[in-house]
Amino acid sequence: MEHILEYLATTGFALINLKFSLMIIVGMILIYLGVAKHYEPLLLVPIGFGVLVGNVPHVARVNISIYDPGSVLNYLYFGVVKGIYPPLIFLGIGAMTDFSTMLARPLLMLLGAAAQMGIFLTFLGALYIGFAPPEAASIGIIGGADGPTSIFLTAKLAPHLLGPISIAAYSYMALVPVIQPPIMKLLTTKKERLIRMKEPREVSQKEKTIFPVVGFILTTFLAPASLPLFSMLFLGNLLKEAGVTERLAQTARTALIDTVTIILGFTVGASTQANVFLTPKSIYIFILGAFAFAVATASGVIFAKFLNLFLKDKINPLIGAAGVSAVPDSARVVQIVARSEDKNNFLLMHAMAPNVAGVIGSAIAAGVLWHFMVP
Repeated sequence: MEHILEYLATTGFALINLKFSLMIIVGMILIYLGVAKHYEPLLLVPIGFGVLVGNVPHVARVNISIYDPGSVLNYLYFGVVKGIYPPLIFLGIGAMTDFSTMLARPLLMLLGAAAQMGIFLTFLGALYIGFAPPEAASIGIIGGADGPTSIFLTAKLAPHLLGPISIAAYSYMALVPVIQPPIMKLLTTKKERLIRMKEPREVSQKEKTIFPVVGFILTTFLAPASLPLFSMLFLGNLLKEAGVTERLAQTARTALIDTVTIILGFTVGASTQANVFLTPKSIYIFILGAFAFAVATASGVIFAKFLNLFLKDKINPLIGAAGVSAVPDSARVVQIVARSEDKNNFLLMHAMAPNVAGVIGSAIAAGVLWHFMVP
């Protein structure tokens, strides 16, 4: 009877408290948003389930927590802590991405660069609040709306903040259709939203094949610290465009990226244990993350309006919002907002240019921040 009573006292039902309960509710909300609302389900479903797993109460002597050395979850989490999973995801992204829209009109890359303003302004804001420089850099990168890059930089600079920063980055990525449209409409006039853009020129296969090699050299020479991300991104794109490695490209953009996304999302979710996640710093991170995302969106739109002062062929400022690297959701949001004003205005392909440029821009920003944070 003593053993039975002792066992009952160590079950999750006996050990549950308010903090664990709150985190379980958070996990359920994330799953709900993914399943019912279709907000980035490939990310939010594994993350939400991971939150449930990470907040099952248990006694300390049971070695099952993601933070317990030698546990199964701890081994899976190794790829997050050491920054292994994000480059693998970048390999898949490269194999899926068509850079031709960006190559057709290189000027639109500037919109992707402008959107990175959210990263650096949030970095300064986090410093002002009192975060240490490495923590502030990790928080700022949320403004790039790039989950893998956020995880990669945080794992290097502030691993103790991996849980809240990862959840914030992926949550705001998932909420792109909710967050961006009000900002886009606030900063543009109806006349601007009705601007139609000329069809981009056709990019040759030769250009698309050369680009990943040239792009890799330029970006890594500019930001050497981003080498792990750019090497995988441009390798994946080269596999896609070379024409002789389609089987490898197919694996990278399907089986590989899907497998890594499941493990990454699950382990990131499981890292949000109540005693680690529910802290004042986490609240600040979510507030700063929202600020970063809003500034990034606004910066892209405002810079597009600025460019129009000098351009004969005007840019629809809405595409500036796609400068954040939430690919392809930001570009889709641009298309939706544009068609709400004019059903025959198709901006998706134009918006993809700053969108894929934003992926490159956020990775460069991560490399620059990492360089300055390393003693």
